[in-house]
Amino acid sequence: MLSPEAIASDLFIHGLILRGGFAFGADEKAPPGPSGGPAKSVLLVGQAGAAPWPHFLEWRASRQGGRENPLDSWARQVIGAVAEKSGARAVSPSDRPYLPFQQWAMRAEGLRPSPLGILMHPEYGLWHAYRGALLFDIELAIEPSRGRTHLCDLCEGKPCLKSCPVNAYSEAGFAHQDCLTHVRGALGGACRERGCLDRNACPFGTDYRYPADEQAFHMAAFAR
Repeated sequence: MLSPEAIASDLFIHGLILRGGFAFGADEKAPPGPSGGPAKSVLLVGQAGAAPWPHFLEWRASRQGGRENPLDSWARQVIGAVAEKSGARAVSPSDRPYLPFQQWAMRAEGLRPSPLGILMHPEYGLWHAYRGALLFDIELAIEPSRGRTHLCDLCEGKPCLKSCPVNAYSEAGFAHQDCLTHVRGALGGACRERGCLDRNACPFGTDYRYPADEQAFHMAAFAR
């Protein structure tokens, strides 16, 4: 198999990065690895900021016809090729039955959720994502995650809970239907064009904020 460094290099040319990983415990119910038996280790694959966006746009422009979930298709193709090369099994957050990607991410990187549900990263803020994972039949030597400062604990004003026109996020959770109705409606133009106003109000990781066209792409996918 390829080393994690070689895997990271193969992902980097597509704007993707390794997002940590861990070895499954003997008493855990791990998903199948490439051999079909329980996987021994997992490496998460994702992005920081908009690095993959131009690679995705180039890929999409080279394809004829529309795809319902083109970003997912692109990520599956890229991560699948790396998995084949490294002797791993590629999985996606959209695979069913759903795999516990958020729990894996918290374990791999020591992150905690923000009030918006997105994991808060100490450098990237809310501007990062997980696009897939690589499952292995062997136990990899992976540096365990260390506790990180949770930036939301340092944020007194919580602007992420004060910018949405319909107060979609609150201590009660996410009002999905209220958000969806607004985004689809006549008054939702700002959200459709620039992305979630609550997410954009977060003061952390702004150097990694997605460009407007990428945010509009994600919002259009949400509103479909």
